[in-house]
Order: sequence, then structure tokens, then C-alpha cells
Amino acid sequence: MASKPPDVHVTNSELLDSLDADSFYVEGADIADTKAPKVPIDRRWEERRFRARLVNPANRRKLSVIIVGTGLAGSSAAATLGEAGYNVTCFCYQDSPRRAHSIAAQGGINAAKNYRNDGDSVYRLFYDTVKGGDFRARESNVYRLAEVSVEIIDQCVAQGVPFAREYGGLLDNRSFGGVQVSRTFYARGQTGQQLLIGAYQALERQIAAGTVEMNTRHEMLELIVVDGRARGVVIRDMVTGAIETHFADAVVLATGGYSNVFFLSTNAMGCNVTATWRAYRKGAYFANPCFTQIHPTCIPVSGDYQSKLTLMSESLRNDGRIWVPKSGEDKRDPREIPEQDRDYYLERLYPSFGNLVPRDIASRAAKNVCDEGRGVGPGGLGVYLDFAAAIARLGRPTVEARYGNLFQIYAQITGDDPYQTPMRIYPAVHYTMGGLWVDYDLASSIPGLYVTGEANFSDHGANRLGASALMQGLADGYFVLPNTISDYLADGPFPQVDQSHPAVTEAVEAVRARINTLLSVNGSRTVDSFHRELGRLIWDYCGMERSEEGLRKALTRIRELKKEYWSDVRVLGTNEELNQALERAGRVADFFELGELMCIDALVRRESCGGHFRVESQTPDGEALRNDAEFAYVSAWEFGGDDRRPILHKEPLVYEYVEMKQRSYK
Repeated sequence: MASKPPDVHVTNSELLDSLDADSFYVEGADIADTKAPKVPIDRRWEERRFRARLVNPANRRKLSVIIVGTGLAGSSAAATLGEAGYNVTCFCYQDSPRRAHSIAAQGGINAAKNYRNDGDSVYRLFYDTVKGGDFRARESNVYRLAEVSVEIIDQCVAQGVPFAREYGGLLDNRSFGGVQVSRTFYARGQTGQQLLIGAYQALERQIAAGTVEMNTRHEMLELIVVDGRARGVVIRDMVTGAIETHFADAVVLATGGYSNVFFLSTNAMGCNVTATWRAYRKGAYFANPCFTQIHPTCIPVSGDYQSKLTLMSESLRNDGRIWVPKSGEDKRDPREIPEQDRDYYLERLYPSFGNLVPRDIASRAAKNVCDEGRGVGPGGLGVYLDFAAAIARLGRPTVEARYGNLFQIYAQITGDDPYQTPMRIYPAVHYTMGGLWVDYDLASSIPGLYVTGEANFSDHGANRLGASALMQGLADGYFVLPNTISDYLADGPFPQVDQSHPAVTEAVEAVRARINTLLSVNGSRTVDSFHRELGRLIWDYCGMERSEEGLRKALTRIRELKKEYWSDVRVLGTNEELNQALERAGRVADFFELGELMCIDALVRRESCGGHFRVESQTPDGEALRNDAEFAYVSAWEFGGDDRRPILHKEPLVYEYVEMKQRSYK
């Protein structure tokens, strides 16, 4: 467990004057995952399931679990725990669990089935995931993910998920970036939607059975910790503004990632960090906050007043070829540029993987050619994704069958027909590998608080391979959490908690005070204007490329901007009503604190790894250069208190089954 925060008070102004690498944070004790059994890696999950204590069916009816979030991880966990007989209370801020952001995932879900007989295996999926994450993920968790992936597909087929099939009726597969086999199962370009509907059906069955209580349009604003254990949450009814408290024997956060800290991202507008950030402030460690994923296949920014970005599935890179003109002066229509004047730069630089290099490699390569002045479209921030060769080779009907709905999305947004003209794409913020620190059981550093899916850090290291997010969400919800949370609940039920407990009243008062403060500032600037400025700072200085100078500059400005926010933001309306401005205001306030920690984490990590390119750490040919001697660890940050320095705990990463080496996709 973490050491106590030191008895040192450092104000923001003092921090601004002391931004060297040893003075803006406190070094804490090293930590380790103690739940993974000390047996060969291919036996760990089986051994852990056997050693974990069980709760008999009669006792499960006496135990309660709160689950916040209804995406793939949350819905599948709620359905599974409800079916097991636990009393589950579920919350989401959408008007239906089906509106969770998991529904937006397009391309597919990985599983080591080896249906193509092309050399895939559990070990190869494990290896590809560790390598794709640039050797910054924990081996035991990743191997379990690869192991469980095989069961996920069978579960989803049994639920009726309409995966694509080959002519003979077998499930089809396609390739994604960072691998040389076909292991991605898909439902056209709507895989996330179909998987979420499957999980939603399972959830609704348990709601009807009475084992799950569903609360829509309710947002978690605080975690209740009693005697060192997570025992409940403070919730705001988003329609009436009522502040509610809910108690349970354990709490599960399945609230997704925090990419919206960048303002412009591929995430739904409501995605936020508030639930996990409230847990962080109550003592849960936040791991690798600066590890965010840049997706190479997004529709470029089209204007200053755009509110979000649109993802084009990575699956398009199976048949689309990426290129730019060889000369930055070449402004011809792309259809008029002959082959000899095109630079298929991914195929040239990375011949072994070509257009299917991992997302971080493809994103940085696109940025580099645009920085050279060879980008296309407005502002030169775009590259071409061209399907002319695929249409000529396969025929338009085949391409339509594989990607038709994605082409329709592109045409509706841009006005261009991708069957006739190459798509224009550019990297954008998509996923977050950072999240709350968890052990092998998915337990956070607060007893009784479990974290699943994108809300935890555990499986992807410094870069997530495509089609692995859906895999992790369902693995955690259907198979991992139900087998590990029982070990904790075997000690329950825990002593009853009610409204009169001091920890509860303190949490409720903190929520009310925060809401009242936001409503009473009555400044001159909108929430979105602050959020946009914060997002641009994070993108410019803690995005695809970082430097010590830039990160110092960002830290200074973020702190100044946060101070301005609390003195000049204007939030209209009242709490006792549906008030989306108030909702956004609270989320952006948390983004300010998260953004500061992201920059501190990035400044400490003086290496390039995955999609996180430090200009001070690169190979002679401009590739990312890791520093395994100093940074082969998970950064697990502990909240030190308001105006106190955060505490850095390191979990050393030890590789027994994969050799750490410089990544190469050439």
C-alpha cells in the first residue's frame, strides 16, 4: 500500500517556481501486484480462479454491488453478477444503457481462435499485445486477456451477435494494425453496437428478474469511503438535480476513458473522467495518465467551432492504401496524380506491415509527412486513404459489403464519395491506456473498489492495438471480475452504512459545495471556451509529441487557466433542473486537475514509448526510443491533497515470457 502523504504543503505558486523533475512530485514506495499466482503464466488464471474464495448462492443474496457505467464492461459485469445472485445497482448518465460509448466502436474484436490457420495462438495474441504496447503493460494481465478472448466469441455468438461469416458459414476474420494474422471478428462496421446490444439484452434480462436495479440519467459525483473501504457513491439525478446516496458492499467503476480532456476527440461528448477522478482524490492510484492513444484514421478537423471528431475504422486499412504526393507543391486532384508521383509512405517505411502498422506508428508517420509540407486538404493536415486498387481488385460490391456503412458516414460528413475520391484522414485522440491502477483481481488501491474496461490501466501499455478495447471490456465484465470480486465479498456483508455516518455527510456536503460554487461564480466565460483552450494545450504539449520545454509551458498555463476557471466561468441555470451546462462545468473542473497530472506524468517519463514521443528520446532515424533501464515501470500516482504534490509509486515491470527489445515493424 502507499505511504502517507508527506507533511509538506506546497502551493501552486511554489510549484510554478520549481518545475524540475525532482521537486513537483513526491517519490513514494514501490508497489506490486500480489494477486497473480507465482506459477507459469499459462496456469495463472486457472490457479487464481481456484484459489479465490467463493460465495455460496444463498449468501450472494445478502451481498450488494454498485456498478457505475453501462458500456461493455459495465453491462456485462452487471448482467453476470446479477445472474450469479448478487444484488446489483447500476448507474449511467445516458437515458439508456444502449447509449454507452461502446456502441461507437466500429472495426472488430480480437480473439485467438486461429480460424484462418495462419499461425495465431493465445501466446501470439499475448506477444502482439505486449509488443504493441511497447513493453509497458503487465504480462500476467495481458496473457489472461488473450486466454479469455477465445471464450468471448463463443459467448457473443450464443447471444446472437451477428458476426460476419464466410460463404461456408464460418465466422470471418480480418486483420488490424500491429499484427500479421487475421484474428479480428467483426459485424460490418458496427461491431461495438452489436456487442453492446448483446450485453444490453443480458442486462435487461436481469433487470426483469429483479437482481439488477437500473438508474439512468444519474451521474456519480463522489465515492464514499468508510473505514478504508469503498461503500457507496454520491449521485446526482440529472433530471431533478436531487443529490442521492447509495450504499453497497463493493463498488465497480466501468466509466470508460478520459480522451475528452483534449476537447476534440473521437469520444462521445458526454465521456468524462469524473467518476475515476473522484476515486483518485479518495485514495485510488491513477496509473500512466499521460498514456493516451492517437488514432490514425479520423476525419480531419474542419473548423474552429467543431465539437468532436469522427473515427473511420482502422479496418479500412486492410484494403485502403495510405499516401501523399511526393511533392508538397502538387495540388492536383488526387485522381489525377499518377502512381510515380505518389508516396505510399507506410509501405515504403514499414514493408513487413505496410498500412497495417500499429496506430502509434501510423499516426506519427502521418504527422511527419504533414510537417514536411506534403499534407493534403485544408491546412495541409490530412493524408489520403485510397480504395481505388481494392475496388479494381475485389469489385465494388465486395468493398460495399465490408465497409459500406463507414463509407456512408464519410460521405455524409464530408460530401465526398469515397468510392470515387480517396478519403482524407488525420490522427486524432481516441482511447486512453491510462486509468485507475488495479491488481490482477481488477481491485484498486482502495479495498472494495474495482475498476473494469477502459477505466483501468491494466492491459494495453503505451499503445492499444486495434480491436482490443472491446475484447478487454467483455473479458473484464463477463469473465474476470465475477471470478475475482467473490474473494473480497466472501468477507461480507460488511457493517451497514447510513446517511448519518460522518464519511457520508462529508461526501454529500462536498458535492453540494462544489455545485454551489460553480453556479455562484457568475463570470464572463463559457465552460466550453475554457475546455477548448485546455484541450488545445494538452494536444499541443502532451499529445503526439512532447518535450520538456513544452510540458513545463503547459503546466504553467494549465494552472493559470484553472485559477481563471474558478473565478470567471459562467454556469447558467440552477441545480434543481436538467442543466447540461452544470454537468459540463463539473466535468471540465476535473479535466483541469487531470490535465495537470498528465503533464507531470509525461515530464517524469523521459523516454519515447508507444504513441508518446519525447523529442529528447529518439533513434537516429526518428523512431521512438525507450529507456528500459529507468522507465520500465507503471507510474501509479496517489493524490497528495489540494495544493500538495502528487506521490509517485512505481510498479516495476518484469518480463519473464517476452524479451524486451526495440520495436520494429519494418
